[in-house]
Amino acid sequence: MNLRPRQQQPLDINLTPLIDVVFLLLIFFMVSTTFQRETRIEIELPEADSTEAQPAPEEKLEIVIDRSGRYFLNEREVVDTEPATLRGAIDKVTGGDTDLPVMIRADGQAPYQSVVTAMDVLAQLGLNQMSFVANRPPASEE
Repeated sequence: MNLRPRQQQPLDINLTPLIDVVFLLLIFFMVSTTFQRETRIEIELPEADSTEAQPAPEEKLEIVIDRSGRYFLNEREVVDTEPATLRGAIDKVTGGDTDLPVMIRADGQAPYQSVVTAMDVLAQLGLNQMSFVANRPPASEE
């Protein structure tokens, strides 16, 4: 029988793995955090500044959207602004030709939804060659 008291070993806590984990968490949160500055975003819409005009193809579809959101296909007004009516009118003008280039000319004050609706209808019909027409800014006299 051993009646000697046991010697208690001093408890050592190794802090190295704990420090490693803390640093990894710190780096993870620093990298994954997003900083939003929504109030500081300034957007400048583009203007066309090319000096030479590009030649227009012989056959094209031109969609004009006026200030009130009405659609005109090749200078002829569409009956109403419903997407189904616009889809039918575009299909009638193109005759099912999906390679026809489309030019979208929208008024600066046109409702944004009208432009998006026109683009959506064109995409549904398979007309993917869309371009937007912009006016040149007036030349400043200095």
